[in-house]
Amino acid sequence: MKKPPIPDKLFFKIGEVADLVEIEQHVLRYWESQFLALRVKKNRAGNRVYKGSNIDLVFLVKHLLYERKFTIEGARKEIDEMENSFSDKVDKTYGLDSHYLAAMKKELRDLRMILDKNQSEDV
Repeated sequence: MKKPPIPDKLFFKIGEVADLVEIEQHVLRYWESQFLALRVKKNRAGNRVYKGSNIDLVFLVKHLLYERKFTIEGARKEIDEMENSFSDKVDKTYGLDSHYLAAMKKELRDLRMILDKNQSEDV
């Protein structure tokens, strides 16, 4: 499947996404109900608003369902595994975990407060 270039816009309407991905709008709405990651925000008028990352995921779902012949459940599991694998790779590459990052963030905030306090005393 050749993926067409995604226009350089921040947000897309459901019709634009359906045309881009070459599926019907009702299929897209069904996929939203089946894949948590595909749930999109709605604007004040109640219209679905897609971002570029949402469109990439729609292309992935279409590829898994139509070309690789996954079931909905199988595609859901495959996407979950991809997300977990990516997260694990980042953790292993950088050797960081969420507890370490939270502690580092707190220390940096404390340091910032000390520096801000010292700077105001110097003035």
